[in-house]
Amino acid sequence: MKVTLRQRKKGSKISLYLDYYENGQRSYEYLKLYLIPGPEKGKLTKAQKEENRKNLELAESIRAKKHLEIQNGLYNFQDKEKLKGHFITYMEVLAEKRSNSKGNYGNWQSVIKHLKKFKPHDIAFSHINKKFVEDFKEYLDKEAIGRANKKLSQNSKYSYFGKLNAALKQAVKDGILRINPAEQVSNFKQGEPQREFLTLEEVQALVKVECELPELKKAFIFSCLTGLRWSDIEKLTWSEVQHSKENGNYIRFRQKKTKGSETLPISEQARELLGEEGEPTETVFKGLHYSAWTNLKLQQWVMQAGITKSITFHCARHTYATLQLTLGSDIYTVSKLLGHKELKTTQIYAKVIDQKKQEAANRIKLDL
Repeated sequence: MKVTLRQRKKGSKISLYLDYYENGQRSYEYLKLYLIPGPEKGKLTKAQKEENRKNLELAESIRAKKHLEIQNGLYNFQDKEKLKGHFITYMEVLAEKRSNSKGNYGNWQSVIKHLKKFKPHDIAFSHINKKFVEDFKEYLDKEAIGRANKKLSQNSKYSYFGKLNAALKQAVKDGILRINPAEQVSNFKQGEPQREFLTLEEVQALVKVECELPELKKAFIFSCLTGLRWSDIEKLTWSEVQHSKENGNYIRFRQKKTKGSETLPISEQARELLGEEGEPTETVFKGLHYSAWTNLKLQQWVMQAGITKSITFHCARHTYATLQLTLGSDIYTVSKLLGHKELKTTQIYAKVIDQKKQEAANRIKLDL
């Protein structure tokens, strides 16, 4: 393998990078070292020349070190057997390790599905380079078809490219690749997530309508009152539902998604909704399982209440957040109640409310 130090104009500076070439395959590694280009008129100052000299010397020493390590076989990517391995098969193994997280696992499976359409006969690690990443990104952007026979949404493209990047990162850690070519290709910009929610009047309408699956109805209303995710409601046991004179009713549980330990205060109404307490190890919501059938029954129940919105179970959590903010709870408190690690995650709900206020303001029109 040949390692060459090269220069590339980047903005107002010249970026130094290494060019790796072997068997017709090329990859690059940017050193985050820069040269100051000479001005159109005049010369570089003495200090600027000295800075350029030091950065060039450092870059050359890095190149020499990498070249020596390659010659001595210190990089595992020279293991020809590893490079013969197939990348999509490798991704399938990584995906299986995430099978206990339904949402994340589903995203990995979707990326693999698109990779198989993009490369029906798989691809060896020896052919994984910047061009492969760029071509797959182009496929996601222009050709890939998702659900309902439609082009991928902006967030889907962002998520799928992120999974590809994660797999390549792991391949570097596993000693299969020397560098991650996805780091040289910018990801899609993340789109503003759509967060559908119900108004207080709509939730009240749902309460008055019977659902074919009564336990599903109880769980959804409970989520509207507490903000709990489906994954946490599904595994909730009676030992986690607690009460004290000082704190009233609350739930002590570990979030399935974030693994964080939480103490969540709940209202008297939410506790009454759960009914009579069972054995400590028993689940509070019996026979509650996620499936397409459950989603169908949920949507049918919503439609019977005269609500035309496309509602999933997670919309109950969105409903809780928006109702809390609409009714005057401060955003910091709501963020804590939702178990968000960062306030910016909760601010998305505040933006939704501001948008709804603007829409409401614009409804009043007079003929002046």
